[in-house]
Amino acid sequence: MIEIHLDTMTIAEKLTVMEALWDDLCAHSQIASPAWHQEALNHRHQLRQSEGQQPMAWSEAKMAIRERIK
Repeated sequence: MIEIHLDTMTIAEKLTVMEALWDDLCAHSQIASPAWHQEALNHRHQLRQSEGQQPMAWSEAKMAIRERIK
């Protein structure tokens, strides 16, 4: 069993661990999204279109998040 001490980790370290966990879950299981998830995505898509925003690549989004939490 791996012991992780969240209270001593930085936010960047926690995000890195969370990303690794999510990647592993996606690679090794069939996780069904809840019904509300598609509704939330549709709502955000409509907002983005109404404001004239362009989609952002996931790699760009991760960098932007990491810059905000430094």
